[in-house]
Amino acid sequence: MKPITVQGFLLRFLFALLLVMLTYNPSEYSYFHWLRDNFSNFSPLLGLAGISLIIGWVIYLRATLRSLGLIGLTLAALFFAAILWLLIDWEWLSLDNVTVMNWVILVLISAVLAVGISWSHVRRKISGQVDADDVDEE
Repeated sequence: MKPITVQGFLLRFLFALLLVMLTYNPSEYSYFHWLRDNFSNFSPLLGLAGISLIIGWVIYLRATLRSLGLIGLTLAALFFAAILWLLIDWEWLSLDNVTVMNWVILVLISAVLAVGISWSHVRRKISGQVDADDVDEE
């Protein structure tokens, strides 16, 4: 397994952000809104898009849970929640602006997913330990 690079992490973050934003975002250009507005006229395209998003979520969530575990996932979520709290405390963000808070929370969810899908690479780089899934069978 190749070590992860900054570009590799950013690419994983970009795909996580794309997955999260395509699923739901406050702009109302998302699968959630598309499904809500067309639920009575459900089409094969709507179904295909939904299945594609579910596949993306399964890939990211499964990799995140396998890599971080429940405790690690909880710590990652708490870490990013603390960053959010700090930004609110410094008055860089306001709880009064719900739309901005929605966007920030969606970015932070993407960050948790990106850390989760990248963590095996980071742990191997830091500790030299390899996940059981990374060992090649001969």
